[in-house]
Amino acid sequence: MNKKAVVLLSGGLDSATTLFFAKAKNYQTYCLIFDYGQRHAKEVLQAKRLARHAKSFFKVVKISLPWGGSALIDRKISLPKNRKNIPKEIPITYVPARNIIFLSFAASYAETVGAQVIFIGANAVDYSGYPDCRPNFYYAFQLAMKRGLKTGVSGKPIKIYTPLIHKTKADIIKLGRKLKVSYELTWSCYAGGQKPCGVCDSCLIRAKGFKDANIVDPL
Repeated sequence: MNKKAVVLLSGGLDSATTLFFAKAKNYQTYCLIFDYGQRHAKEVLQAKRLARHAKSFFKVVKISLPWGGSALIDRKISLPKNRKNIPKEIPITYVPARNIIFLSFAASYAETVGAQVIFIGANAVDYSGYPDCRPNFYYAFQLAMKRGLKTGVSGKPIKIYTPLIHKTKADIIKLGRKLKVSYELTWSCYAGGQKPCGVCDSCLIRAKGFKDANIVDPL
């Protein structure tokens, strides 16, 4: 049987590593890239480049979240900067229900193309504290798909794979190196400049990961 997988691809290093992980497991990959009104188009551009580089099918899905509610989609809200010790509370960069929305699209796409699994590069170790990056959320969503999809009620449920969820950022980068992930094509920065800003939470987490892995960040 031809193994097919839907991969949620944001253009960041976690989702890029997850894509290459799925390819290494011999899945035919179908990437979903979301243009959801984020502050810049850079990550969408890089995600498309990554998908092409990995010789993967991909679709860009444009959606709108006009009510805002996050610094990532509302330019009136300032991005946190230079937070050396990122606190545990949920930050202003949290986008309400983002992964619920993304996984719902992924479930529909997977059922349509006959994919058996959905890969998502969620991480609950070196991350910003988002509730939709935690293991119990994916357990709950898996159950929802089993109860609410044709595949689920027919006894062939689509599985959610989160291969990075318990790894540190350094562990992820080391794994990516083994998988030959093209980290020069990734983009983690919440700002959309020519170069990473180096001071947002995502840049700081990424920098620490490369430092701890003793690997030079190509960006």
